[in-house]
This record gives sequence, C-alpha cells and structure tokens, in this order.
Amino acid sequence: MASQSFRPSYETCSEVTDFCPVRATTLGYYPNEGVNAFLAAGFGLAALVTLGFGIWKRTWGYSIAVAAGCVLECAGYVGRVQLASNPWNGSAFKTQIVAIILGPTLVCVGLYLTLRHIVLALNPGLSRVPPRTYPLFFVPADVSCLVIQAIGGGIAAAAGRDKIDLLQHGNRTVIAGIVLQVLVLGLFGGLSGEYLWRVRAWAKSGEAAEGDRGVQLWHNAKFRMFLYAMLGAYSALLIRCVYRIAEMAGGWGNHIMQDEPSFVVLESFMVLIASGLLAGFPPGVFFPQMSHSPKVKGLVADEEVRQDGASSSGTEKVAV
Repeated sequence: MASQSFRPSYETCSEVTDFCPVRATTLGYYPNEGVNAFLAAGFGLAALVTLGFGIWKRTWGYSIAVAAGCVLECAGYVGRVQLASNPWNGSAFKTQIVAIILGPTLVCVGLYLTLRHIVLALNPGLSRVPPRTYPLFFVPADVSCLVIQAIGGGIAAAAGRDKIDLLQHGNRTVIAGIVLQVLVLGLFGGLSGEYLWRVRAWAKSGEAAEGDRGVQLWHNAKFRMFLYAMLGAYSALLIRCVYRIAEMAGGWGNHIMQDEPSFVVLESFMVLIASGLLAGFPPGVFFPQMSHSPKVKGLVADEEVRQDGASSSGTEKVAV
C-alpha cells in the first residue's frame, strides 16, 4: 500500500531508484555531462573575456550586464552537470531553472545599451526619438521581464512537481515574462533596423558633408563587424525566446521540455552564440564610442546637449 501511494518528487526522492525513476523527473532524462560541462566552460570564458575588455576599455554598463548574464548561464549549466550524475538533485534542479531563465535577460541589456551610442555616433537627427530614450525605455522593460521570470521561476522551483496548482502559476508567470521579452526584443529590432536603414539611405544620398564622422564610421570595417555581431546576437536571443515560449506552453515535464537535443540547440547554443559574439566583438575595440573614458564621455555629453536643443527641427528636417 505504501508503494502504491508513493509519488516521486524532489521532496521524496534523492536519487534514482525503482520508486524514483529518471522519467519521473521534470526533465525526464540524464543531462549530457560533456555537453553541459562544455557550455558551462563556454559561458565562463565569455564572462571573463567580456569583463576583461570592459575593464580595459571602460565599457562598464555593457560589460557588467553581459558578464553577469554569462555567469548566471555558467551556474545554470554547472547545475545541469550535477543533474547528469543525479537527476533528483533538488538544489541543482532549482539552480538550473532560475539561472538559465534569467541569464539571457541580462545579456539582452548589453544589446539595448548599444543603440543610444550608435545613434549618437552616426546621426542623431535621423532617430525617431532622442537617443537617451532608448536605454531609458528598453533597460527597465528588460528588467521587468527579468523580475517576472524570476518570480515565476522561483514559484516553479519551490513547487516541484507535487504542488500542481503552484507549479502552473509559476509556469504561466514565466511564460508571461518571456512573451514580454519577445515583444521588447521585437520593438528593439524594429527601431534599430528602421534607424539603420535611414542611415544607409542618408550615407548614400550625398547629403552628408564631406568627411562627416558619421559617414566615416558607417563605412568603417570594424564598426560593420560590430553591427553584424550585434545582429547575430539579437537573432540568436530572439530564436531562444520563441523556443522558450513553445517549451513552457505545455507545462513542466512536457515532451518538448524532455527533449534534450532541442533544448541544447535552441536554448543553450543560441545563448552561447549570442554571448560569444558579444564577447568576441567588444565595443571597446570595434566601437570605441561606447567607452566611458573621459574624452568619449565629454563628446557624448556635448552631442546629447546639442541634440536635445535641436531635436524638433532635426526631426522635421529628415522626416520621410
């Protein structure tokens, strides 16, 4: 009778046994130790490289956000390495849930911080809104996504698999945070793409003065590489978020969540690619206008003051 009423959960099971089979865990499988160790090492390296360039080139906000996201990802995959030897390790399971959900949100902050500096360096007058508006809107919006997902992940981690109602509430909260993140990413991509399209048309039109710094930057090879890296990172993060919605929609322990290959390709490697691109093409080297060095900060401040004073007339002049 006792065995018939026994229900395996992270509270009643501590290791795989006949009464606590691996298929009864939320993931339903032994995570691949080698793959997850590689991912943990990759994110750890990306964090170190990002932080190193950030200190060297003084790109503080960008580097701290991206490095923090990579550290969370690293912690999450260390948790999955632990699950490879014991899928019923409750603390490792909770760590990987929360860390892998939240890590990409911080990586996105790095993307959002670039747009203001790109607009100021190329041509602020072509922007639909004042450059400082971009981080003031997108960073709080992204933090809101992080908070919502953190709350949902915490609820789900606390619920385990035996508190079904609480688990469903956590699941719905996480989905809401990811859907909001997709909407924010979509808006960011739309505004960025529209602005860069206008810059491209402006640079080709001959309207810019000869030797204009914005035109020179637009044709600069390093800056182009930086833009392509940002595009690659953005695309990878967007794919990851869309996958997460599909994965979470079926509830914890659904067939998508229990398919490790799709998780590794569409979650793990998408975020690793994004983190690798952001680390491998640091703005301090490929787009030094993002530096917080006194000289660059002075130029940015002067440009923003000038743009604030001429935003209305500038917008009318370039309106399409």
